[in-house]
Amino acid sequence: MRSLLAEAIGTFALVFAGCGAIVVDAKTGALGHVGVAFTFGLVIMVMIYALGHISGAHFNPAVTFAFAVTRHFPWRRAFGYWAAQATGALVGAALVLGSLGDHAHDGATLPAGSQGQAFLWELVLTFFLMFVIMAVATDTRAVGEAAAIAVGGTVGLDAMFGGPVTGASMNPARSLGPAVASGDFHGLWLYFVAPPLGAALAGVTYQFLRHEPDAAN
Repeated sequence: MRSLLAEAIGTFALVFAGCGAIVVDAKTGALGHVGVAFTFGLVIMVMIYALGHISGAHFNPAVTFAFAVTRHFPWRRAFGYWAAQATGALVGAALVLGSLGDHAHDGATLPAGSQGQAFLWELVLTFFLMFVIMAVATDTRAVGEAAAIAVGGTVGLDAMFGGPVTGASMNPARSLGPAVASGDFHGLWLYFVAPPLGAALAGVTYQFLRHEPDAAN
């Protein structure tokens, strides 16, 4: 239960701060695109530092899925994590809507172009994110102490250049919360499918790359 609560809190923080930043910028123009991207990266970084030792700091159903696919996380626990992440995202989006009003679709992720283009970009963006997560979370040769900075930096980077194309979700829960709060479900399916596929592909790819041949060879 402690792990589930940690996952709910972390995902709540992601949606409340990240989508809140989008709405604040829509209302005031004070943050700009760069400020919004930094907000998403920073909230992930601080939540990993705060909760990583409790739940592993997934905060993302696609990350949980990829860890389960690569056998770094038990499938029997994945469903509880997904429920906790969805709950945190829904509460975060509802609080943004209730406190700031209906602006910018409550921070919903919406394709700027075709859904096919958005699908491809979400898959690649999530591949980058999960590839970094696999490196810092599962490989003892990586600098584990900098995991939060590396993962938060990747989220910020992806949001910086991918945000204008797809909203740079990389996270089904992050897309679900504001979609439900705003009632705008346009293209929501692709944010449920592309991130898990991209994350699983990254997990399998890193599993292959990390293989170390026998010292005798």
